[in-house]
Amino acid sequence: MAHATLRGAIGATAMTGLRTFTVQSGLVEQSPPQVIANQRKPHKLLRRVPRKRRVAMIELTHWGFGAVGGTLFGLLPESVRRRLWAGPVYGVLIWLGFELGVAPLLGLTHAKERRLVDRIALASDHLLYGVVLSEMRHRPQT
Repeated sequence: MAHATLRGAIGATAMTGLRTFTVQSGLVEQSPPQVIANQRKPHKLLRRVPRKRRVAMIELTHWGFGAVGGTLFGLLPESVRRRLWAGPVYGVLIWLGFELGVAPLLGLTHAKERRLVDRIALASDHLLYGVVLSEMRHRPQT
């Protein structure tokens, strides 16, 4: 489980790198952590964090969620986890959960207004997360 948790945290960190690229290159206007941090009326938990520290707190929370997601992926049966598609599909399902569940709960109206290129970029970073989670190599046979 520790291995799966670590892979989840590393996957979330890799997502951060890809998101930085997509935002800095102009493909995405704002990453979800930026949107959450810059809300006019932030969620009540976020209001407890000083404004200048919100992006860092949100990113740290994202890495934590990535670690938990890795742990949950590690709980799947090995016969599922070993499939080439399992990690990427898992990553996309997490993205859909954010888009359809978390974003509306947080009142992120920006999520409703996203352009197609934004959605593709955000789905791509979740695909990357899933690729990091899955081990697309054969383990040595013992």
